[in-house]
Order: sequence, then structure tokens, then C-alpha cells
Amino acid sequence: MYCSHDSQVDEGFRRLGRMAASVVGIMSEIDQIREAGLKVTVPRTRILAILERNAKRHMSAEDVFRQLLTEDAEIGLATVYRVLTQFESAGLVCRQNFDSAQAVFEINRGEHHDHLVCTRCGRILEFVDPKIEQRQASVAKDHGFITEDHSLVLYGTCPVCQDKS
Repeated sequence: MYCSHDSQVDEGFRRLGRMAASVVGIMSEIDQIREAGLKVTVPRTRILAILERNAKRHMSAEDVFRQLLTEDAEIGLATVYRVLTQFESAGLVCRQNFDSAQAVFEINRGEHHDHLVCTRCGRILEFVDPKIEQRQASVAKDHGFITEDHSLVLYGTCPVCQDKS
């Protein structure tokens, strides 16, 4: 038999599970900040948490700041810029300048990928193509270069924007 008390218990367990997941996430962010050699602060923890939750997006400092505002965090835009720069120097995030007016940031997972950028809507898609990677290595070798790093960004129109035309 099912009673309303059971639903309250179920909701309590769900809430407890969400709280535990949140604590685990915060501990992970604290560990990442420490391992990067940075002091753990509330702004750093909150900003890294936002980047982690939005790992499939490339976020500008303004995007991060707007998210902080929705969470009632009292962290200023200048602090967001400063923390993102510190994270970049520590290797926690990668900065991309797809649009010369605004840098965007993504969590550094240590895995190389390239980008497709829609010039109409700004959508950014990540991709990996072994043939392109091999060709780039070959070009560098043919010119006597030892590649340290590279970035490939293809600009064009995404399928959604093509359909709107």
C-alpha cells in the first residue's frame, strides 16, 4: 500500500542524494584548485563549479558573471576576469578567442580538439579528426617544425542557421 508519507520519504532521499552530489562536486573543485597550486576561495570554487556544470559550453567572463548573479553570489565581474586568468595560467581552463571582441573559456580536460564556429549564431562545436591531425603533423615536419601546440578553427554556417535561410 502507498501512502503520502512514502512520497515525503522518497523526496527526502532524493534531496539527500542531490545534496551529497553537490558536496562531492564541491570537493572535486576544491581538489582541482589545490592541485593547480591556487588557494581555495569562495569565488574560485563558485566559478569552477559553473564551468564544470557548463562543460559542454564555451563561456565568456560575462556568461559566468550572469550565472553567478542568478545564484545570488556576490562576486564582481572584475573578480571573474581575474579568476579566469588565474585558472588559465594554472592550466584549469583554456581561453579561446573565436570572436576578437570576446574571449571564451572551457574546462581543460587535457584532450585536444578543434572547433567549428557558426558566424551567424555563434554556436561552437568541438570535433576531433585523426586525418586532420596527421596532415598537420606532416605539414609541420615537412617544414622542419616541431609542433608544440596548435589550434584549428573553421568558421561557417551551422545546419540550424542554414535551415533558417
